[in-house]
Amino acid sequence: MLLSACAAGPPAARADAIAATPPFVAERFFAGRLDGVGTLKVVMSGATTTHVSSVGTLDADGTLNLDQHIEQPGKPARDRQWRIRPLGNGRYTGTLTDASGPVAGDVEGNRLHLAFPMSGGMRVDQWLTLSPDGRVAQNHMIVRKIGIVVATLDETIRKLP
Repeated sequence: MLLSACAAGPPAARADAIAATPPFVAERFFAGRLDGVGTLKVVMSGATTTHVSSVGTLDADGTLNLDQHIEQPGKPARDRQWRIRPLGNGRYTGTLTDASGPVAGDVEGNRLHLAFPMSGGMRVDQWLTLSPDGRVAQNHMIVRKIGIVVATLDETIRKLP
């Protein structure tokens, strides 16, 4: 289910994309309205497009509440929620309705890495790389089961006015 709207994993080829600025501040980037379009590739199922509409709000304590609406061709639309709390020093913790355990996050320059377990013994790694203008993030997600890649997602997320 989660596979329908994320992105993850920093392959070595992408390491050169890490920049010191702008720093990826999740609560800043995800606050407001966002639009994501990507391609989900599932092993032995092929590729499909994914569209994610998001609205992020901040609690007084700095917790990010991100509500997402996910659409994929041939499937019913669905909603999910992220709750991400900054811990300081570029670290985050949180929850996701699709995850079977806690979400852990850390930032290195303009890249945010999120990791979490899913039901069925799957693990998700998601890497989001912020553009120099801070208005777009490239999302790359990898889903593994027993260490084997079973799905990937590449998505472009744009902040809306």
